[in-house]
Amino acid sequence: MNILILGSGGREHALAYKIAQSKQCKKLFVAPGNAGTANLATNLTVNPNDFDQVKDLVITHQIEMLIVGPEDPLVNGIQDFFASDKALQHVHLIGPSKEGARLEGSKERAKEFMQNHQIPTAAYQSFNASQVNEAKKFLTQLKPPYVLKADGLAAGKGVLIIEDLKEAENALDEMLTQQKFGEASSKVVIEEFLDGIELSVFVLTDGKNYKILPNAKDYKRIGEGDTGLNTGGMGAISPVPFADENFMKHVEEDIVQPTIHGLQKENINYKGFVFIGLMKVGDKAKVIEYNVRMGDPETEVVLPRIESDLLEALSALKEQKLNQINLQISPSSATTLMLVSGGYPEAYEKGKNITGLDQVGNDAIVFHAGTKADGNQILTNGGRVLAITAVGNDFKDALKISYKYGKIIDFEGKYYRTDLGKDLEEFIN
Repeated sequence: MNILILGSGGREHALAYKIAQSKQCKKLFVAPGNAGTANLATNLTVNPNDFDQVKDLVITHQIEMLIVGPEDPLVNGIQDFFASDKALQHVHLIGPSKEGARLEGSKERAKEFMQNHQIPTAAYQSFNASQVNEAKKFLTQLKPPYVLKADGLAAGKGVLIIEDLKEAENALDEMLTQQKFGEASSKVVIEEFLDGIELSVFVLTDGKNYKILPNAKDYKRIGEGDTGLNTGGMGAISPVPFADENFMKHVEEDIVQPTIHGLQKENINYKGFVFIGLMKVGDKAKVIEYNVRMGDPETEVVLPRIESDLLEALSALKEQKLNQINLQISPSSATTLMLVSGGYPEAYEKGKNITGLDQVGNDAIVFHAGTKADGNQILTNGGRVLAITAVGNDFKDALKISYKYGKIIDFEGKYYRTDLGKDLEEFIN
């Protein structure tokens, strides 16, 4: 079949890498793609949020399956757009309806969903600009640190964790009255701080059946020791050593199943990926957030561990036959190291020449996140530039390989964290 992947990052390159291996894949397109996807597929120029443009590409290239990588098109209703257009109704779109995507598009909606379906999460309240005083009063009832979340999409940067009450009150003013995160912070969710260790669980669902994909842990802060500003992700490890069989059984029974049943009860059209961000508190998990697509850079460690044909599993979503698919997961560990531009996640320069890519051996895969081709050169074209994924017997073995190539690949201003996995070493036998 002819397949189009929407998006331009490392997640989309990883999806293209996996989809291209399938015998069912006839022609593969990525829009807009990057220098990496160009080696596996045909890149097409498009704004993923311009649905009329996407429609033209789908018709022109006789696309039969559309895989939506990023969250914005899903939150903006691309699934509903396709479902309501007779010329597009035959296209199998991977992703939820606009209503389903509100689980990521609105933190308040996600919290209400969890509450309605008895899914464990942190206590919370939400406030708008007319309720600043009430919000500040609620802060005084909580113990520090204080967790403030912009209700809407803020490119992974809309969550603040603040130790000092006065600072938290000032941040609340900035978010609600000065629109620190634009429209995304017109409403703010304040919730109790959960003290634990994070991980992400990924689920593929046809709206009725589900398959749990490999779990992962990513590293969001720019600085060593999880310090500094939040980023889109500086690296990831899969599987998470502390997520043993008993813990994952608890996650499936108390979180995954109620989530899928909740979607069914609310008659939400949901055929695609569910990303469940968790905090392990003691022996139990609580949900921090839902995303309605695969994460980045987690996709780059999760997909290489899936040994089965991913396209076969995605095809089964249409007729709700995912229960007939046997998903094989490798017992090996995978790690991804992100190389980023100097200055990221704040101001950074683009257009830096990348060297060393030709020195990467068969023991690693380099997924392009923010790159573009210029003749024979590959140039930086984003904050997060390259994701170096390796596989090993355990994550320490895999990390050695990721870091080996992290040193070899170079561009002006290159930066990466050198402490990935340090927080997980205590969980290795």
